[in-house]
Amino acid sequence: MPRPPEVAAEPDPTVSRVNPPTRIPLRVEEVLIALAMGAMVVITSANVVTRYLTNVSLAFTEEYSVALMVIVALLGTALATASGRHIRIGVLVDNRSPPVRRGAEMAAMLLTMACFGILVWYGARLAYDEYDFEVLSPGLGHPNWIYTGWLPLLSLVVVLRAAGRFIRLMRGQDG
Repeated sequence: MPRPPEVAAEPDPTVSRVNPPTRIPLRVEEVLIALAMGAMVVITSANVVTRYLTNVSLAFTEEYSVALMVIVALLGTALATASGRHIRIGVLVDNRSPPVRRGAEMAAMLLTMACFGILVWYGARLAYDEYDFEVLSPGLGHPNWIYTGWLPLLSLVVVLRAAGRFIRLMRGQDG
């Protein structure tokens, strides 16, 4: 009897899943995500407290919050990709044989590398243009490349994590 499709990526989200062994531990992304989220909490809390106590908004903190959200999203993508917890449509492959599932996962990693490779290329060009033309951020007047530079850098991390998972899948070590 075929197994019913699952809604979540994990059959039971309360069960902890062990990360696969990687050259650079996935703990790096986990710690960086926690630090960035902690910084967002501090910034947002300071903004809320200041607004209610003094009736003055710390609107400039929005630039930092947006940059931190992008960092969290890209690091989370790298973590999910490396550990096999990325978004997928399981109903198409869940009832297939293990070689077909592995092939679909390998195809997904190739597509991930292609998509994020495009982000690396165009993100680097954007960051360079902002550096070259000395574009300043609208709120604080900081050089804007400081914010946009995270896009190609962390997209490269996603590409490398996808490549690592692809290699593990080829060797039969993962998935």
